[in-house]
Amino acid sequence: MNTLPSLYISHGSPMTALHPGKVGKQLAEIAASLPRPKAIVIASAHWLAHQPSVGSASEPETIHDFYGFPRELFDIRYPAPGAPELAAHVAHLLDQAGLSSRLDPRQGLDHGAWVPLHLLYPEADIPVVPLSIQPNLGPAHQYAVGRALAPLREQGVLVIGSGSITHNLRDFRAGYSETNEAPYVRPFIDWIEQKINDGDLDALLNYRRQAPFAERAHPTDEHLLPLYVALGAAGEHADGQRIDAGVDLGLFAMDIYRFDSLLTSVTAQ
Repeated sequence: MNTLPSLYISHGSPMTALHPGKVGKQLAEIAASLPRPKAIVIASAHWLAHQPSVGSASEPETIHDFYGFPRELFDIRYPAPGAPELAAHVAHLLDQAGLSSRLDPRQGLDHGAWVPLHLLYPEADIPVVPLSIQPNLGPAHQYAVGRALAPLREQGVLVIGSGSITHNLRDFRAGYSETNEAPYVRPFIDWIEQKINDGDLDALLNYRRQAPFAERAHPTDEHLLPLYVALGAAGEHADGQRIDAGVDLGLFAMDIYRFDSLLTSVTAQ
């Protein structure tokens, strides 16, 4: 089994499941380019907990954690099997790294998990283990979570962080659109890309102090934190590739990042 990359996916609104647009095309291409994973561990910005929590359900339900959307969106199910043994192994890896974790046999797949997975692997036949985010512990903690899970990639497990590279719902009614993009979107996503290309982990971990318009791009941390899970899972020297999937509603940059370990990237060339 080839070592898999880790992925950070901007999942957009729940409507992405019905109107996938450019991000759907990009995710389909990514899935076609990868060896088939044995399983998936996905950290979603919509499962928040005080400590790392690992979903161990054998049949995780599809959670429709939203309201006010079309009926057809609520009819979508993503019936992927769970992986209780893998969930226990994930919890063990976290505990070994000093990140006290818990198993949750009731947690299903929120839209931050099932929307991108529906576009990556629509057959829903790959086992999925959901993982929570700790919004109060910051980027360095989430990076440590990713580092703890790095060995999974050599075992055929695809590690995904699902959030949004920009996420400011407060500006939803500010009149931005595809033709009137929020002024902070491009400077912020360009800064993230540059720091990833530079391998400047210190700057990335301190993005709230260093990135332009950080408070506008992310009034709260939770949608960027999965980026650090994916980055950490790629190992100490990560080679990051930005995949542009456009900007939804002039606010929500849909960037995807693929992270390979530098050793894997060099060997493949």
